[in-house]
Amino acid sequence: MFVRMVYININKKQIKMMNQVLVFNSTEKTVTLLSAFDGYKIYSFENVPTVRIESGYYEVMQKSTNSVIPVLRVPVANTNMLIEK
Repeated sequence: MFVRMVYININKKQIKMMNQVLVFNSTEKTVTLLSAFDGYKIYSFENVPTVRIESGYYEVMQKSTNSVIPVLRVPVANTNMLIEK
């Protein structure tokens, strides 16, 4: 079986890509989900205080008026997560 390895550069860091990259900026409280093949932005969220790691997936939690709710779940198996400060 042939698996093509894809690399992208994010803030001068080379990241080995699987299928997608979840970029969590803990200072700006933003999350961006990028495609592994071309760096295309799939999703983008603001007001994100945390990304929870659950059983087999990353869960993006977004702050609303009175609570924090999950807005996106992506599988850990094919997602790299990059945490920026």
